[in-house]
Amino acid sequence: MSTPVLGTRAESAVTDPSVVPAIELIDVSKRFGSVTANDHISFDVRTGEVHALVGENGAGKSTLMSMVSGLYRPDDGQLRVGGQPRAFRSPRDAIAAGIGMVYQHFMLVDTMTVTENMLLGLPAAPFALNTSAIADRLRGLSAKFGLDVNPDAPIWQLSVGQQQRVEILRLLFREAHIIVLDEPTAVLTPLEADRLIATVRILAASGYAIIFISHKLDEVLRVADRITILRHGRSVATLIASKSNRNDLARMMVGRELAPAPPARILADSPEVLVVDHLSARSDRAGLAVDDLSLSVRAGEIVGIAGVAGNGQRELVETLTGLRQPVSGSIRINGAAADRTNPGTIAGLGLAHIPEDRLATGLAGGASLETNAALRHYRSRPLTRGPLLRRRAMAAFADRIIRDHDVKAPNRRIRVRQLSGGNQQKLIIGRELAGEPVVIVASYPTRGVDIAASEAIHRRLRVHRDRGAAVLLVSEDLEELRLLSDRIAVMVGGRIVDTIRTETSTLPQIGLLMAGIAPGDQAAHA
Repeated sequence: MSTPVLGTRAESAVTDPSVVPAIELIDVSKRFGSVTANDHISFDVRTGEVHALVGENGAGKSTLMSMVSGLYRPDDGQLRVGGQPRAFRSPRDAIAAGIGMVYQHFMLVDTMTVTENMLLGLPAAPFALNTSAIADRLRGLSAKFGLDVNPDAPIWQLSVGQQQRVEILRLLFREAHIIVLDEPTAVLTPLEADRLIATVRILAASGYAIIFISHKLDEVLRVADRITILRHGRSVATLIASKSNRNDLARMMVGRELAPAPPARILADSPEVLVVDHLSARSDRAGLAVDDLSLSVRAGEIVGIAGVAGNGQRELVETLTGLRQPVSGSIRINGAAADRTNPGTIAGLGLAHIPEDRLATGLAGGASLETNAALRHYRSRPLTRGPLLRRRAMAAFADRIIRDHDVKAPNRRIRVRQLSGGNQQKLIIGRELAGEPVVIVASYPTRGVDIAASEAIHRRLRVHRDRGAAVLLVSEDLEELRLLSDRIAVMVGGRIVDTIRTETSTLPQIGLLMAGIAPGDQAAHA
């Protein structure tokens, strides 16, 4: 099937009051103790529509979709599916009603194949399964919606983008007709995000109702028919996407104008703080993920690392932070050796690490916010006195992070896994940037956070840069790299293929370098 042209649907299809919505929430509220997460929200999605839901972290998006997917029941208001009132007691009831959700953290078993994952959680299955027939059906669905999934592939062999397509395929296999996508492009490369948007438009054109939750406003404007903005648990407005723009959406989300970014700086005379010389590190499978790589970051400079996922960025960050041992080469921080050691020693040299996967690497999900806030600093004053932890100091430190970084949490004792992804990220940012680090390795620092939180994270990184920190920024968001970086190093196949000044670079130029096309050959691809 050919990809439909985006944004060409008739506006009457989504504004005609006579059309019965595929799903509708009417005056819905949800409270948790004294906190009102959703305050009398009305929201509907039509068959064949992509309806985007945007808002800051803590605006109420996740709670609203938890009621759609059967995790929560509303305290007030009504949920209707196909015009009929429904009261879901569990996610199983929502699935039975044709509602499916793809979460940010995929729910797949890595050691099983795509076909085997399709069978998990089915309400009933015959004693003898015809897996070949199931695989054939998956191939048909995959071809129809441009998903390009091999039913026989083990999950662990698939890229993040492919795993996401498996999650979508699982919903189609279960005959869901209302699909919720929660921050679907947060873990994707720009090319994978473009492909997902095309798939979403194919689904809408085929009669599915799509709820698209995202913080990336440019993508929202490309994919959506309508956009609903939430702020502080309330619905601010529902807009026609073709009549909206990014600045208006951002202003309605945060309630103010966003400040423009300052220009990049040139610091040729400042000292090199982080020096990586001919570094090599192995991948988890075979061969070298980092291959004879050299780079440096000066005091008061942000150097961005651009590259398509899987080109060694993760392994580079793990090697710099002590999570992976190098095969050869050296790492120095202010002249001190920082290779072949451990994360604690490297942190002691003044390196702060904002990790790619906040739950897997940065936080202990079952521990409290207060405990997680202390993880980097628990061996030093003022959190300790001799061998003993000072509980009052820990509490004060956690409260300061909550206040200064706008972490939305009912109290410091809440388990971190109960926080939204954006608030988990703000907690990590606050913890890692406390204490004036000399080197900051920030890997996807704004992944899954809203536009106001992204602005705040960018501002904090610039503040530390201006105080003299050397910042290494890893991101697949080229706009973010150009917005923040003074220089951009492009990584392909575990090596730095070129380093360019931000003010003289263009997005097409960086994109061609990421594709492995050398500067001298780029004119032919212009």
